[in-house]
Amino acid sequence: MKLCLAALSALMLFCGTAFAAGNKLTVWFDAGGSPGEPYARTLQNGAQAAADALGVDIKFVYTDWNAEKMITSFKQGMATKPDGMVVIGAPGDDAYMPLIDQAFKQGIQVMCVDTPLPKTFERFQPQGFSYIGVNNYGQGEMMANRCISHFGLKKGDKVFIWGLRSVPGRGLRAQAMTDVFTKAGLEVDYLEISPEANKEAALGAPILTGYIASHKDCKLIVIDHAALTAQAGTALRSAGIKPGAVQIAGFSLSPATADAIKAGYVGLVSEGQPYMMAYLAVNQIVLNKRGNFGGIYVDTAGGFVTKDNIEQIAPLAEKAIR
Repeated sequence: MKLCLAALSALMLFCGTAFAAGNKLTVWFDAGGSPGEPYARTLQNGAQAAADALGVDIKFVYTDWNAEKMITSFKQGMATKPDGMVVIGAPGDDAYMPLIDQAFKQGIQVMCVDTPLPKTFERFQPQGFSYIGVNNYGQGEMMANRCISHFGLKKGDKVFIWGLRSVPGRGLRAQAMTDVFTKAGLEVDYLEISPEANKEAALGAPILTGYIASHKDCKLIVIDHAALTAQAGTALRSAGIKPGAVQIAGFSLSPATADAIKAGYVGLVSEGQPYMMAYLAVNQIVLNKRGNFGGIYVDTAGGFVTKDNIEQIAPLAEKAIR
């Protein structure tokens, strides 16, 4: 479902005025990551902006991108009986569907952002369950194809993908890039991001610089992780690796990533636009609670950032909007 600005404005007017007489709603929101992490901060800012606009009380939790912690936090959040809950789908359908079923039976609206829950969406869409985020496989395909053209990759070139292929749903992005690069005749190295580096990006620095030092023939590194992309420039600079020594592409913007693009350490970034995900998810909870609307699917994958457009977008990254 595509939303133009005029439609979104009308939607917000509808939420803000038609339902103004209702009781104040409460929303529980899993921002993933940890407090202050760029991606989680952008999600939180988008959700808070919608909550402020619509008069919603919102509570944020942080789950370190850990599937077990997400499930535990959801159970704890459900016990507080909020009107709506927003989850990140990383734990997968099998883990989340029974709990989301319980939530709906208790009158709690549930939305999903960032990572889809396709089976859950199919079952609960008539009750309002929505997915607002990226199509992970589709975004991975777009990223790989753009990398080939942007960096001029040729058959036989070595590409390193550092990703989360083992994570249900989320891993489709790394799998798509692997598929596209392999089909194009590139030599693909793959390394799974460790749980430690997934939680604390600074721990990934020696892994990244160590790979570069031992694989001089690598043409491109694709970092399938927002926080690890953000620390790439600092890691290479600290290791004395010059910009352009190896091409680097990654996902999601942050002030650090914007600086790395300006300095030449990162050449291409694909955006999922988490601010938009969170803003629309809170908005959709209000619509569903007040107006009994069905669920929606919104793909927020929003193009690419390079040195050619970073000057226009960097100020928004500083504000954790992009």
